[in-house]
Amino acid sequence: MSLFLLQLRGELWKLFARKRTYLGFAVFLALELLILLLFQLPKVQRAWRHILENAGYGFDQYFSGITLAFQVVLWTTSLLGGLYLALVAGDIVAKEVEDGTLRMTLCRPISRGRLLAVKYVTCVIYTFALAFFIGLSALAVGVARQGTGGFFVFQPLEKLFVIYDFGPGLLHYLGSLPVLGLSMLSVTSLAFMISCCNVKPAAATICTLSYFIADMIFRGIPYFESIKPWFISTHTESWYNSLRTPLPWQRMIEDYAYLLGVDATFLLIGFVIFSSRDFKS
Repeated sequence: MSLFLLQLRGELWKLFARKRTYLGFAVFLALELLILLLFQLPKVQRAWRHILENAGYGFDQYFSGITLAFQVVLWTTSLLGGLYLALVAGDIVAKEVEDGTLRMTLCRPISRGRLLAVKYVTCVIYTFALAFFIGLSALAVGVARQGTGGFFVFQPLEKLFVIYDFGPGLLHYLGSLPVLGLSMLSVTSLAFMISCCNVKPAAATICTLSYFIADMIFRGIPYFESIKPWFISTHTESWYNSLRTPLPWQRMIEDYAYLLGVDATFLLIGFVIFSSRDFKS
């Protein structure tokens, strides 16, 4: 175990020493500032006022930093989060194969299973680090600009409409971040599996994004309503349920059991493909 942790530390050091690893963090921070700036436009605020006051709630109380933070996370993680996770996880094996450094690594007394385990755990840590960064930075910027207040949770596509005071709302918001990380892990797992194949790093990223974009498109087609549970995006969006009261535990357990099963399948397929590859030639 101590050797595994030592190898994991080296892999994390290697990952976070790359400048492009921080690209997702920088882009999300810039996007958060832009979205929060646009939320200050009078026309945008009138639309929010209309929604809140028609529901019988005060605009000044619930148009708060935590409400805006949730909106930032809501509209950015599905596509942009997937992009940067696919970029990192699709790169972690394929790039070393392309550069030829993996052949030297495999000359060491280390099994391919341990090598992949170290790299996958590194991707998992990056996934949760990105999820927490998005959520906490959006909260910090939102509260700094708009202050504290009630938490207005509004996601019409999921029929989610909940009101909290700041204290309970903050607990629900923070509790949703690890669940968001679990949802984003499916993108990481697919990109990692493709990275284990004989493909270029860019191809692994593009294939992962193409799959998840197609999955979201098919899920949104009304004629496919009866087969909606077949699509991964149906289950990844279950992180919204962590903001409901009471929590729909049964539905969340079913969704994340499905996702973890999918992740394990991707990882197993990647291991089988990687184990059968010849790196000598």
